[in-house]
Amino acid sequence: MARPWLHLNNSRSMTMACAKESKQHRVLLPEKVRNSRVLILGGTGRVGGSTAIALSKLCPDLRIVVGGRNKEKGAARVAELGKNSEFAEIDIEERASLEATLNDVDLVVHTAGPFQQAEKCTVLEVAIQTKVRSSYAFRAKSYMSKALAANIPAITTGGIYPGVSNALEFDSHMIFLTVMAAELVRAARSESKGEPERLRFSYYTAGTGGAGPTILATSFLLLGEEVVAYSKGEKIKVKPYSGMRNIDFGKGIGKKDVYLLNLPEVRSAHEILGVPTVSARFGTAPFYWNWGMVAMTNLLPVELLRDRSKVQKLVELFDPVVRAVDEIAGERVSMRVDLECSDGRQTLALFSHRQLSVSVGAATAAFAIAILEGSTQPGVWFPEEPEGIAIEAREALLERAAEGTISFIMNKPPWMVETDPKELGLGIYL
Repeated sequence: MARPWLHLNNSRSMTMACAKESKQHRVLLPEKVRNSRVLILGGTGRVGGSTAIALSKLCPDLRIVVGGRNKEKGAARVAELGKNSEFAEIDIEERASLEATLNDVDLVVHTAGPFQQAEKCTVLEVAIQTKVRSSYAFRAKSYMSKALAANIPAITTGGIYPGVSNALEFDSHMIFLTVMAAELVRAARSESKGEPERLRFSYYTAGTGGAGPTILATSFLLLGEEVVAYSKGEKIKVKPYSGMRNIDFGKGIGKKDVYLLNLPEVRSAHEILGVPTVSARFGTAPFYWNWGMVAMTNLLPVELLRDRSKVQKLVELFDPVVRAVDEIAGERVSMRVDLECSDGRQTLALFSHRQLSVSVGAATAAFAIAILEGSTQPGVWFPEEPEGIAIEAREALLERAAEGTISFIMNKPPWMVETDPKELGLGIYL
């Protein structure tokens, strides 16, 4: 069987506004893929572990292979998942190790980040070579012809943002938001006379969202990248962590300051969805972490922030303090997409969850299931492309990814979500 890779009604628009219960509903996969072997690279970490747990609950017949370097952590994860799981010791930097493991799986989910400043797409290369379906951003797209020749479907940036936001690169949540954006644009073009003119992606995470060193390293590396945005069709570059805006993330989150970052969904939304003005912002809590990010951008040399080994040392220095604050701040996450059209129409999509570590697993698992169900065509795709996630499959994907959310809203006017919750401080709400 050709194997997939996830690194995560046509005529009617999706208009959901709900708080999802945490109860998960099992997914009955087609019989030929029901017992597929799914390798989760980084499966001993928070993102990969959360994905493994979500997949095992949604599709208990899947055989989960937890891929990682730490045997003790691997054994603990397997004990948590149960009999339909196993551990594979693997180093993603060693090609021979990858080839040996990927030869015996049907789908590989790549959560072993950070992906910023990575020069190679080794996992994707090996997945195509061994014909494993899988899930890096634009660099990964350069493997399109090889993936087509091998008849292998692959999704890049498929987790919660980008991913569900755009459809897995910045901690794997980002996949989800781009799919939400694609649905907003599709609904606007089918329901109004105006053309989509502006898309704004806004992300908020309390502390590191419980994701620890990985999201910390990703954030620091992004501070070394010029921000690419689009204004009326023109590509512009601006300083990272600038252009602050105060965004209302609605119930359970409230208003938060967010800052420009170089996120892949900006370019993909501009080029694929055809929206002339696109930008993406991110913010965190407590508020002084944002001040610290601004200070790092202004005071540290760009060369340092682009050096993965030096950034790793910075992460080791800050990690104990960040973990201590995380205990107080919690790990709430929220993503908002705003669309403005030429006829004055304004709509948004909103996703908020109490636990990033849980929601990222649900979002990535939703993309993995979509691939197994056959929703992805051969090639390397972004989630918002119809070949990446078929239009008719988007509603099911979004509903699966939205399990347990505080708020999940699609295609509504902004005034319907604006709220003023009571904040106790440090990202904690009544």
